[in-house]
Amino acid sequence: MKFHLKNAAAALLAASLLPAAYAADIKIGVAEALSGGAAQYGISIRNGFQLAAEEVNAAGGVNGNKLVLVIEDEQGRKEEAINVFNKLINKDRVLMVFGPTLSNSAQAAHPIAQRFKTVAFGTSNTADGITSIGDYIFRNSVTEADVLPATIQKVKEKTGLKNVAVLYGNDDVFTKSGYDNFKKALDDQQIPITTTETFAKGDVDFKAQLTKIRGTNPDALVLSALLAEGAPIMVQARQVGLNVPVIGGNGMNSVKIFDLATGNASDNLWIGSPWSIENPSPENTRFIEAYRAKYNGAPDQFAAQAYDAFYIVVEALKKVKLSGDLAADRTALRDALPDVQWTGATGPFKFRQAMGRNGKPAGYDADQAPIVSVTKDGKYAIVE
Repeated sequence: MKFHLKNAAAALLAASLLPAAYAADIKIGVAEALSGGAAQYGISIRNGFQLAAEEVNAAGGVNGNKLVLVIEDEQGRKEEAINVFNKLINKDRVLMVFGPTLSNSAQAAHPIAQRFKTVAFGTSNTADGITSIGDYIFRNSVTEADVLPATIQKVKEKTGLKNVAVLYGNDDVFTKSGYDNFKKALDDQQIPITTTETFAKGDVDFKAQLTKIRGTNPDALVLSALLAEGAPIMVQARQVGLNVPVIGGNGMNSVKIFDLATGNASDNLWIGSPWSIENPSPENTRFIEAYRAKYNGAPDQFAAQAYDAFYIVVEALKKVKLSGDLAADRTALRDALPDVQWTGATGPFKFRQAMGRNGKPAGYDADQAPIVSVTKDGKYAIVE
């Protein structure tokens, strides 16, 4: 009996001397649209997270801890995003939550994260006002307010456009915010609008609006849309003879446009983003090669931003001594994130603080310069 007690005591002593970093896995919530119309973004985002998590864990994790993704499908729906955030934060007790995919859903779900003092980190939502929800709200997706003026300026510089027509979705937070920012940028750059037309999510026939637009002889079409509507708009624009440049927002920046708008229907689409598949930086090249090897296909902006976001959080976690007190650990991560600077697939990154709805400092936006690209023959080309 004494021998066994001595062995047990020795085992307990050895266990007590193990580094605290090996005590538990770190659970990270992922709330993305893996079904429904927004799945064309959400699946790419999930892929980016999974690739980064596998790389980090293969290299030893963070301070010896393995990072475990708890992935939920929020279906691109506000109500489901709320349910998923509640589950991840209060039932699964994750350290933080990435997502959701769409700005509509972020506006609905991020207040839950703020209420429970849990970091919500968006990688694809770019509408105005999301980070003003509170100081636990972060994103590395560059806002439309930052990207669209640079995109329009580059198109004006390269094509000499003198006027534009505008087409936007008027029942979605993202597309409405895109319209507002397009309108401001056009006014600031003194570019007249020949006409403004709208559509609703789920519409499939846009020929009436496009025919009206063609009749105003615009030099370009400014389009604030998600791919589900944006791709058929491009196809139908060409069908009605509207063969002008299309200036798109964040929702149109995906290689899936070449599958959804086949042939030359996808040509002459201008978009701005911090990420381009044609960017030859070492970090981007490594990401693209790793993504192709794992998924047997090309990544898009949404996969790249998710991949970088995971590494941004990893950098913050390296500076956090996890205590096992979930509330304290969630706040410690929040406190560590704003100072992270990272160079990844999307280039050099840092945060800047946003102002809240009460006029006080709130959450954190991306501080990155966009790259402007244009499509031709099934590829994006960077516009110098």
